[in-house]
Amino acid sequence: MTIREKGYTHWDGHLLQTRFPWWPITRTGIKLTFKIKGFRLFFVFSLIPSIIYLVGIYVSERMENFRFMIKGSEKILQINPGYFKSYLTGDFLLFMMVMLLVFGGARLISDDLKNNALQLYFSRPIQTKDYFLGKASILLFFLLILTLVPGLVFFLFKLIFAASFAFVVAYPWLLLSIIIYSLLVTVFFASYTLLLSSLSKNKRYVAVLIFAVYLFSDIISAILNEIFRTPYVFLFSLKVNLQQMGALLFQQKAQYAVPWFYSFLVLAAVCALTVLVLRKKIKGVEVIK
Repeated sequence: MTIREKGYTHWDGHLLQTRFPWWPITRTGIKLTFKIKGFRLFFVFSLIPSIIYLVGIYVSERMENFRFMIKGSEKILQINPGYFKSYLTGDFLLFMMVMLLVFGGARLISDDLKNNALQLYFSRPIQTKDYFLGKASILLFFLLILTLVPGLVFFLFKLIFAASFAFVVAYPWLLLSIIIYSLLVTVFFASYTLLLSSLSKNKRYVAVLIFAVYLFSDIISAILNEIFRTPYVFLFSLKVNLQQMGALLFQQKAQYAVPWFYSFLVLAAVCALTVLVLRKKIKGVEVIK
């Protein structure tokens, strides 16, 4: 009886093209992030400032009912572009965003490198840009919930509590500023995280790196300022650059006398470096179809 060996046969089918080939990466990444121990509790905690600011908007419209509680704090509860800036560029919110990246962003690429999973990704009908977008969208999902969503809610409820459109008439550009700044800060942090996540296969090392680079950029700029006594050294601080852009977009006085364009260039350079590094990392493992 003849024994025949069954070899591999060529597949003659056609790959199906979808409009959003990156969506399965994003969907799976969001689900896995919520499964990280302690992440849900931390994420809820990070939303507390937005609740406090929303309450502040309500109190500002009912000042006569709460005057006994807020005596001497009337200036703080003046709802204007500065109020939105103080939330979106505040030290606490930026710190919570960095900690969120430590929780959910450190493993995004480092785990793929550790498990040699990039070949599996690119054996599917996705391109390099789809991989980038899928990973970045995981971070954008969480970061926009902390920035864009509260900003829009504040704006909407200000109109509802005031029962008029006077606020829109006074600041017709504010809604656009909220959207642009929220996108700016989230795109930057997503790029920053993917860049660091691609530098090591150890997610714990990457987590430390995400926190340390952000923290020490602030410390180093303060040390350099003591030596050189010039505000331009604060361009080394990631936090200050984000706050400088926030001051521009919300038409507030900047903390340091440094042209906003320099801060924009620093943030843009980090995003450009991310693209270059990731393309180099992925170029050698792409599957030719």
